[in-house]
Amino acid sequence: MDDINLHYRFLNWRRRIREIREVRAVRFQERYKRMLKDGDTLSYQGNSDEVGCYVAPRPLSKGNCYFEVTIMDTGVRGTIAVGLVPQYYKLDHQPGWLPHSIAYHADDGKLYNGNTVGQQFGPKCNRGDRIGCGIHLESFDAGLTTVFFTKNGKEVGSVVVPASADGLFPAIGMHSLGEEVRLDLQAEWGADEDDSVMMVDSHEDEWGRLHDVHVSGTLLEYTGKGKGIMDVGLAQARRPLSTRSHYFEVEIVDAGEKCYIALGLARRDYPKNRHPGWSRGSVAYHADDGKIFHGSGVGDPFGPRCFEGDIMGCGIMFPGTTSWTARTTATTRTTLRCDRNRGGSRTFCT
Repeated sequence: MDDINLHYRFLNWRRRIREIREVRAVRFQERYKRMLKDGDTLSYQGNSDEVGCYVAPRPLSKGNCYFEVTIMDTGVRGTIAVGLVPQYYKLDHQPGWLPHSIAYHADDGKLYNGNTVGQQFGPKCNRGDRIGCGIHLESFDAGLTTVFFTKNGKEVGSVVVPASADGLFPAIGMHSLGEEVRLDLQAEWGADEDDSVMMVDSHEDEWGRLHDVHVSGTLLEYTGKGKGIMDVGLAQARRPLSTRSHYFEVEIVDAGEKCYIALGLARRDYPKNRHPGWSRGSVAYHADDGKIFHGSGVGDPFGPRCFEGDIMGCGIMFPGTTSWTARTTATTRTTLRCDRNRGGSRTFCT
């Protein structure tokens, strides 16, 4: 009889363990609606009349108290929200609209704290900006929840919200066509960062057009998908080369997967999703194959390939005796100079 009771007790324990595992499996599942998730990329899939929302599988904790979202595309209206919500938050509402949720909205820079009416909080956010959200570690020990938000690594502000027994889960909301973000749930942020880093000029005013390229000081970083021929990032300077400023250089800090880096000159209205040199009115030296592309998708052998650590340069060798008016005529010949500073080699294109 004792053996039979022991057997039934064993079966009951097995059933309870299985139920606990099933509950945990359900609990730690990400939830999203009207969004397409591709790896760490989230894109809006609604009709702009309906909200799309994503909720992460696990709440913020002492071991993982911060996350970041990089805006890849602001879409039609840039109505992107980043914040914290309860686990079973309604997915047809923006984070911050319903009770016990809080969010920083990129389109108006307002903070929404359990209400559809926001309060002015920080700057608006655009393509390439990073929005971060976290909970200060000391608030865990004090039994409080002090939520803070960052923009491009710098804290914007913080607010104390009621503690939640089940924790607060990272959430992203979108509300217009074309919106897309890259999510990093393992991001790290430290309030003791060197403030001098923040003093660096962003140099954004030097660029007339930026597409899928993020500017950080003197660094340019590709932020596109890189999946197809149309996924090209373009950074075009605000001012053209002139006799007073006729040359520029780029150092390859990170070559990425395939070093698809092109350096050259293009007309002001050059297509944003075409590498320099591919379309008319442009010429460029391509690092990955060492070819020169001059208004065509087919390049010609030109120079050596370039790699991480190389410095590529491009300039115009203006005739010394002609005026600007003369140089714009059809009979004037202008020489384009493309340098690759590695071992002293220099290549010229005429």
